[in-house]
Amino acid sequence: MAPPAGASRARAGRLHLDHGVVETPQFMPVGTNATVKALDPDDLAATGASIVLANTYHLYLRPGHERIARLGGLHRFMGWDRPLLTDSGGFQGVSLGELRLVDEDGVTFRSHLDGSSHRLTPETSMAIQEALGADVAVAFDHPVFPSSPRAAVADAMQRTHRWAERSLAAHGRPDQALFGVIQGGLDPELRAESTRVIAGLPFDGLNIGGLAGDETPVERARALDVVMPLLADDARPRYLMGLGSPIDLLEAVDQGVDLFDSVLPARVARTGQVWIPGGRLNLRNAAFLDDPEPVQEGCPCPACRRFSRAYLAHLFRARELLAYRLATCHNLTFTLDFMARIRAAIQAGRFSEMRDELRVRAGRTSTADALGAAAGEPA
Repeated sequence: MAPPAGASRARAGRLHLDHGVVETPQFMPVGTNATVKALDPDDLAATGASIVLANTYHLYLRPGHERIARLGGLHRFMGWDRPLLTDSGGFQGVSLGELRLVDEDGVTFRSHLDGSSHRLTPETSMAIQEALGADVAVAFDHPVFPSSPRAAVADAMQRTHRWAERSLAAHGRPDQALFGVIQGGLDPELRAESTRVIAGLPFDGLNIGGLAGDETPVERARALDVVMPLLADDARPRYLMGLGSPIDLLEAVDQGVDLFDSVLPARVARTGQVWIPGGRLNLRNAAFLDDPEPVQEGCPCPACRRFSRAYLAHLFRARELLAYRLATCHNLTFTLDFMARIRAAIQAGRFSEMRDELRVRAGRTSTADALGAAAGEPA
């Protein structure tokens, strides 16, 4: 059930990892191919990022986990000395569509790069993530879209439970945390069952999977209202995968989520959308060609410290690469600053009274709306 009117499940904490401490609630920028597009590690650190996500499937295909291991592991390979999290590769069971086939043992898929055939199982996913050497690995799971038929959701959930036990048995790297994945779609009974099963296993953290897909914010909130009371006494971090707009982050923190990741801030930046308190600007709009103001007054990012909206609007129209770097720096700076404001409010015991102020700052653009506007832009 939802918390009493005016109450909040929001909480602040610290996640102690091999490469540093992560303050929560926290947002993780996504470095799909061991890089956040358009940024180098110094840019990324300057945005306030304390942990970054990299993609197991993509790094397995190119350049290969064994090569990365030979070159000293993922941290050294990408020049990032702060914490890293790798996903399991399970999401490709959804995103690859006809390029994949799921069975009880694992997933067979054709590479989106060259069509070659590959196989992922809980055991191979663990081996790949251990070779990459991220601070946090994720158990191999079978996600489906939230709107899938109940029978399909139940089948994938039960397989996720079996794969969770196999992932635990296969994982042996002591300096790497392992998170399990709760599934169950939008069905309250299935979501509750999965929460109990995964929370009952000795994972270091709990991912809330199967959301941030094709559900509405109301449907997502209802699913979280099933999960969170069942985890009320569980101190382990809770991680909702794939959520990235400021308003969606705020609402999920309010319900008790600790960690998030999304390509959203970087992806929409490459389309000219930049976030400001209360909403967003589209720098491809001709109205900004004569605007001498910074994107956001007082923002410490390089775009706002040094350049005008007019200059960035020019860069986007000229398709200059600098446009993507500056806009991405801004959106990640805005997002991570927003999370810092949320943490400060929780730590001060003022989150409930500051929710309305934070909602105004976040604006009303949902993750789904923003991704729709950036359709076609790669992750």
